[in-house]
Amino acid sequence: MLDFSCHTWGFTDLTLPEALGTMARLGFRYVDIGSGANFNAARAAANPRKAALEIRADLDLFDLQVSDVYLLLPRISSADERRQRELDLYHALVRFAVELGTPGITLSPGLPQPDDETGAVERAAAALRDMVAQGADAGLRVSIEPHLDSLAATPEAALQLVNDVPGLALTVDWAHLVCQGIPHETILTLLPHAQHIQLRQAARGRLQTPFEQGEIDLPRVVADMLAAGYDGRLCVEVLQTPGWHGLIAVNSMRECARLRDELRAARDKIKA
Repeated sequence: MLDFSCHTWGFTDLTLPEALGTMARLGFRYVDIGSGANFNAARAAANPRKAALEIRADLDLFDLQVSDVYLLLPRISSADERRQRELDLYHALVRFAVELGTPGITLSPGLPQPDDETGAVERAAAALRDMVAQGADAGLRVSIEPHLDSLAATPEAALQLVNDVPGLALTVDWAHLVCQGIPHETILTLLPHAQHIQLRQAARGRLQTPFEQGEIDLPRVVADMLAAGYDGRLCVEVLQTPGWHGLIAVNSMRECARLRDELRAARDKIKA
């Protein structure tokens, strides 16, 4: 059965325990945890087991399981020392992810380097080959998210990286693609490689909108996902970064609840 998760990025104004408790009260049993305001990845890397056990205690308290951990490591395409620092950080965080119990890790494909486009893609691919291998050794799937401002913003660029990095999967954030005006049928070409999917309402030129202003046909997305054989979690991911690619601020609790209900109804209608 298609299950739903909720992303901590919708609640970056809260501490991580507060965010987890809020998502549990919204009825979610699975959560995505992303590095940033309420999860310090560098601090977790300093003592992976301790950090994971602390979060695990909160997850157990709220009867939650982790469906994905998103690690913001966008400099894997850089030509300077930042690339190696992020690779070292990732290596430490693999142990954290295992201790936490997540089935997988999502990464950025890397940032574009306008003066060295080919080199950036080659460096990112080389880094991702190492990251996928480390993840596989630990029993974790590793995905990249095709997202705006990355060197794999489009389905074509993302699929090229998948071809260049054996074992690499995709985390598909529908809104990043809809914001670019990419047709639904083109987005579907990513599904055979998708191990995780994130949804919120969006429109062309608007990375996030209130539910009523969105252009994503959620029942169609759910139906096509299931028809493609997708059997991962479907994450409700609301963001709190107003202005980024036209992103409109929303009430996270209200938006997550509305998305939860609409997605559940779409799933149950198909099951019936």
